[in-house]
Amino acid sequence: MASETRYLLYFGGFWLVLIGGATWFFGGITESQRNPNQTPETEMVNGVQSIELEANRQGHYVAGGGINGADVTFILDTGATRVTVSDAIAQRAGLERDSRGRARTAAGTVTVWSTTIPELRLGDMRFRNVPGTISPSMDDDMALLGMSALGQVDFSQENGVLTLRRGSQ
Repeated sequence: MASETRYLLYFGGFWLVLIGGATWFFGGITESQRNPNQTPETEMVNGVQSIELEANRQGHYVAGGGINGADVTFILDTGATRVTVSDAIAQRAGLERDSRGRARTAAGTVTVWSTTIPELRLGDMRFRNVPGTISPSMDDDMALLGMSALGQVDFSQENGVLTLRRGSQ
């Protein structure tokens, strides 16, 4: 192989590795800014579970959790009556559609399906048989942690940190 060709291959390889590494590195930074609570830690003190969530750059509380063993990223939404998930998450988590209904959202009135979530997890907090909603109009990766779950915890907010507390169950 000619030395010029070898030089061009090394040069091209160097730039591919550099650009790939930068993409991976900065992609991780972007995700941690969008969701600083990817794996929220639960603390147990005197029989009370506690989770502290940091607000993201937009001031929203986003946290990793699960529904029926399927990993989910929740957006905490005290304005949502129920936990609401997209069709894609409902299918991944094996949720069954019950009755059909209509819901008023920020995007207008949409068709939704009621469901019951057998197990919902946020950190080590587990909620059973949570009333939920499946909304086909939501983005595939979207899940709103509404008051059907949040109503089971005490929460307080101070200086960009939301603290959730729940007695052991």
